[in-house]
Amino acid sequence: MNTPRPRLDPAVADTRRAVRSLLAQALDEGTVRPGDLVLVALSGGPDSLALAAATAFEAPKQDLRAGAVVVDHALQAGSEAVASRASRQASELGLAPVTVRRVAVGSAGGPEAAAREARHASIALVASDVGSPLVLFGHTLDDQAESVLLGLARGSGPDSLSGMAPLTQRQTGPAYGRPLLGVRRHTTRQACAAAGLAPWDDPQNADPAFARVRVRNVLLPALERELGAGVPEALARTADQLREDSAALDHFAEEMAEDLAEHSEAGISLSVRELAANPPALRQRLVRLAVESEFGVTLSRVQTLEVCRLVTDWSGQGPIDLPGVQASRSGDRLAFTAG
Repeated sequence: MNTPRPRLDPAVADTRRAVRSLLAQALDEGTVRPGDLVLVALSGGPDSLALAAATAFEAPKQDLRAGAVVVDHALQAGSEAVASRASRQASELGLAPVTVRRVAVGSAGGPEAAAREARHASIALVASDVGSPLVLFGHTLDDQAESVLLGLARGSGPDSLSGMAPLTQRQTGPAYGRPLLGVRRHTTRQACAAAGLAPWDDPQNADPAFARVRVRNVLLPALERELGAGVPEALARTADQLREDSAALDHFAEEMAEDLAEHSEAGISLSVRELAANPPALRQRLVRLAVESEFGVTLSRVQTLEVCRLVTDWSGQGPIDLPGVQASRSGDRLAFTAG
């Protein structure tokens, strides 16, 4: 008589399903090809550890190899031991190769931003060294909700409120995949428990000095108490909708830019008449697109609005100095030249 197979824990099933879907998307879009190596960015925390376990199980089923990269930020006592432990767990799960990198974290932009910059730079180098076109991160639905609230508080606009995309192609370096954006944080912890994996709990995740921690431990629970359950899911849905709208506007802007733009040795110019005929959202995207494509400079919203005044509220004012770029109007042309 056949022995019945043990029932798969629902949390493990959820994480595996999420990884399976993301890898299938990456294959369909040509981000990875059969036989490629996919890296998991592993901290040893419950989210990335559950992701590592799910990837180790799912990647071979799609003819992909799975490895891991562990970044030691050297910001806390015992960080080297934490990184070593995560490396051992990855190897025990069957991930190979497993690379540990120790980084020096600067101070520009604050501790969170500096650590993120150092981490991503190190991960990109490892991906290049081992030939991996895709790195997976363990961001969850809860992380997405927190990002939306932080963006809202900062007045960062729709790009920030759009949150993180499940699969992001980058101009240089590997693509970034975030399979768990539809999975709750408590699910990843349960998946680790069901698989017998002991995650590391970063003490900084409970430090109220960090804005994200205050959002996680104070603001979101308060919102759910006052508004009812489901706030994180609602915020994540909002991010999805805004990301879709933003992608559509970017698509239209890219199509229109070919007709509006004129290139020269000095730089690039746009038709004022055509810019003025478009809604503000498209006008601003066209301006940002022109500057970024020609000079590699990303304008802030404040800078973009100031440039757009040369279109909608021009009374002969002179050029506007931007980082590395100068914007000026001459007749029906809005010109951008190296500053």
